[in-house]
Amino acid sequence: MYRGARLSRGLIAKTTTDSRTKADAALNRIWRNDEDGRAILLHITDAGLAAIGVEPEGGDSAPTGADEAPSAEPTHDAPAEADPAPKARTPRTGTKPAKLIEMLRAEGGATIDEIVAETGWQPHTVRGAFAGALKKKLGLEVASEKVEGRGRVYSLPRD
Repeated sequence: MYRGARLSRGLIAKTTTDSRTKADAALNRIWRNDEDGRAILLHITDAGLAAIGVEPEGGDSAPTGADEAPSAEPTHDAPAEADPAPKARTPRTGTKPAKLIEMLRAEGGATIDEIVAETGWQPHTVRGAFAGALKKKLGLEVASEKVEGRGRVYSLPRD
Protein backbone atom coordinates (compact mmCIF):
# COMPACT_ATOMS: atom_id res chain seq x y z
CA MET A 1 0.00 0.00 0.00
CA TYR A 2 1.43 3.38 -0.96
CA ARG A 3 1.70 6.42 1.33
CA GLY A 4 -1.18 8.14 -0.47
CA ALA A 5 -3.50 5.22 0.21
CA ARG A 6 -2.43 5.08 3.86
CA LEU A 7 -3.03 8.83 4.16
CA SER A 8 -6.47 8.67 2.52
CA ARG A 9 -7.51 5.73 4.71
CA GLY A 10 -6.42 7.62 7.84
CA LEU A 11 -3.73 5.10 8.81
CA ILE A 12 -1.04 7.77 8.82
CA ALA A 13 -1.26 11.55 9.09
CA LYS A 14 1.05 14.33 8.04
CA THR A 15 2.03 17.33 10.11
CA THR A 16 3.51 20.48 8.61
CA THR A 17 6.01 22.22 10.86
CA ASP A 18 7.53 25.67 10.95
CA SER A 19 11.00 24.17 10.56
CA ARG A 20 12.82 24.70 7.27
CA THR A 21 15.01 21.60 7.71
CA LYS A 22 15.45 19.91 4.35
CA ALA A 23 14.13 16.39 3.84
CA ASP A 24 16.98 13.91 3.60
CA ALA A 25 16.30 10.26 2.74
CA ALA A 26 19.53 9.22 4.45
CA LEU A 27 18.38 10.70 7.77
CA ASN A 28 14.82 9.35 7.35
CA ARG A 29 13.44 12.04 9.66
CA ILE A 30 11.38 14.26 7.38
CA TRP A 31 9.04 12.93 4.71
CA ARG A 32 9.23 15.95 2.38
CA ASN A 33 9.07 19.76 2.27
CA ASP A 34 6.08 21.83 1.16
CA GLU A 35 6.19 24.65 -1.39
CA ASP A 36 7.36 27.11 1.28
CA GLY A 37 10.17 24.78 2.40
CA ARG A 38 8.52 23.76 5.67
CA ALA A 39 9.16 20.19 6.84
CA ILE A 40 6.30 17.67 6.62
CA LEU A 41 6.38 14.75 9.03
CA LEU A 42 4.38 11.50 8.89
CA HIS A 43 3.09 9.70 11.97
CA ILE A 44 0.90 6.67 12.54
CA THR A 45 -2.66 7.23 13.73
CA ASP A 46 -4.73 5.16 16.17
CA ALA A 47 -6.43 3.56 13.13
CA GLY A 48 -2.99 2.68 11.75
CA LEU A 49 -1.96 1.09 15.04
CA ALA A 50 -5.20 -0.90 15.11
CA ALA A 51 -4.61 -2.06 11.52
CA ILE A 52 -1.32 -3.67 12.54
CA GLY A 53 -2.74 -5.17 15.70
CA VAL A 54 -1.34 -2.74 18.28
CA GLU A 55 -3.56 -1.13 20.90
CA PRO A 56 -3.22 2.69 20.92
CA GLU A 57 -1.81 4.07 24.16
CA GLY A 58 -4.59 6.62 24.38
CA GLY A 59 -4.54 10.34 23.81
CA ASP A 60 -3.12 11.91 20.68
CA SER A 61 -1.43 9.39 18.39
CA ALA A 62 1.10 11.94 17.16
CA PRO A 63 4.55 11.41 18.58
CA THR A 64 5.75 13.90 21.17
CA GLY A 65 7.10 16.98 19.46
CA ALA A 66 5.50 16.04 16.12
CA ASP A 67 4.84 19.69 15.39
CA GLU A 68 8.57 20.33 15.43
CA ALA A 69 10.89 18.83 12.85
CA PRO A 70 13.92 17.07 14.24
CA SER A 71 17.16 18.84 13.63
CA ALA A 72 19.47 17.36 11.02
CA GLU A 73 22.35 18.29 13.33
CA PRO A 74 22.94 16.14 16.41
CA THR A 75 22.81 18.04 19.66
CA HIS A 76 26.25 18.20 21.22
CA ASP A 77 25.17 19.56 24.58
CA ALA A 78 22.73 16.73 25.32
CA PRO A 79 24.14 13.92 27.47
CA ALA A 80 24.34 10.52 25.83
CA GLU A 81 21.56 8.31 27.17
CA ALA A 82 20.88 4.63 26.82
CA ASP A 83 17.94 3.64 24.64
CA PRO A 84 14.74 3.77 26.67
CA ALA A 85 12.87 0.54 27.38
CA PRO A 86 10.32 -0.46 24.73
CA LYS A 87 6.83 0.95 25.18
CA ALA A 88 4.41 -1.42 26.84
CA ARG A 89 2.05 -2.11 23.95
CA THR A 90 -0.02 -5.23 23.60
CA PRO A 91 -1.55 -6.73 20.47
CA ARG A 92 -5.32 -6.71 20.06
CA THR A 93 -7.07 -9.86 21.19
CA GLY A 94 -7.95 -12.28 18.42
CA THR A 95 -4.98 -11.35 16.24
CA LYS A 96 -2.16 -13.64 15.17
CA PRO A 97 0.42 -11.83 17.35
CA ALA A 98 -1.92 -12.29 20.34
CA LYS A 99 -2.29 -15.99 19.49
CA LEU A 100 1.52 -16.28 19.24
CA ILE A 101 1.94 -14.81 22.73
CA GLU A 102 -0.81 -17.08 24.09
CA MET A 103 0.90 -20.17 22.61
CA LEU A 104 4.31 -19.17 23.98
CA ARG A 105 2.89 -18.54 27.47
CA ALA A 106 1.00 -21.85 27.55
CA GLU A 107 2.35 -24.73 29.65
CA GLY A 108 5.13 -26.36 27.64
CA GLY A 109 5.50 -23.49 25.15
CA ALA A 110 5.31 -24.08 21.39
CA THR A 111 7.50 -25.22 18.52
CA ILE A 112 7.85 -23.25 15.31
CA ASP A 113 5.91 -26.00 13.48
CA GLU A 114 3.01 -25.68 15.95
CA ILE A 115 2.96 -21.88 15.55
CA VAL A 116 3.06 -22.23 11.74
CA ALA A 117 0.09 -24.63 11.87
CA GLU A 118 -1.92 -22.28 14.11
CA THR A 119 -1.16 -18.94 12.43
CA GLY A 120 -0.56 -19.90 8.80
CA TRP A 121 2.73 -17.97 8.84
CA GLN A 122 5.93 -19.21 7.26
CA PRO A 123 8.68 -20.37 9.66
CA HIS A 124 10.85 -17.34 8.87
CA THR A 125 7.91 -15.07 9.73
CA VAL A 126 7.54 -16.74 13.12
CA ARG A 127 11.25 -16.25 13.86
CA GLY A 128 10.98 -12.63 12.69
CA ALA A 129 8.02 -12.08 15.02
CA PHE A 130 10.13 -13.36 17.92
CA ALA A 131 12.85 -10.79 17.20
CA GLY A 132 10.72 -7.88 16.02
CA ALA A 133 7.24 -7.83 17.53
CA LEU A 134 8.02 -9.64 20.75
CA LYS A 135 11.57 -8.63 21.62
CA LYS A 136 12.01 -5.17 20.08
CA LYS A 137 8.47 -3.78 20.25
CA LEU A 138 7.06 -5.48 23.34
CA GLY A 139 10.31 -6.06 25.25
CA LEU A 140 9.54 -9.75 25.82
CA GLU A 141 12.37 -12.28 26.06
CA VAL A 142 11.66 -15.53 24.19
CA ALA A 143 13.34 -18.53 25.81
CA SER A 144 14.11 -21.74 23.93
CA GLU A 145 15.13 -25.22 24.93
CA LYS A 146 15.43 -28.61 23.28
CA VAL A 147 12.77 -31.02 24.50
CA GLU A 148 13.07 -34.75 23.89
CA GLY A 149 10.52 -35.84 21.29
CA ARG A 150 9.43 -32.26 20.40
CA GLY A 151 12.62 -30.55 19.26
CA ARG A 152 13.23 -26.87 20.01
CA VAL A 153 10.43 -25.38 22.12
CA TYR A 154 9.99 -21.61 22.61
CA SER A 155 8.27 -19.98 25.56
CA LEU A 156 7.59 -16.70 27.32
CA PRO A 157 7.45 -16.16 31.06
CA ARG A 158 3.85 -16.27 32.31
CA ASP A 159 2.42 -13.16 33.97
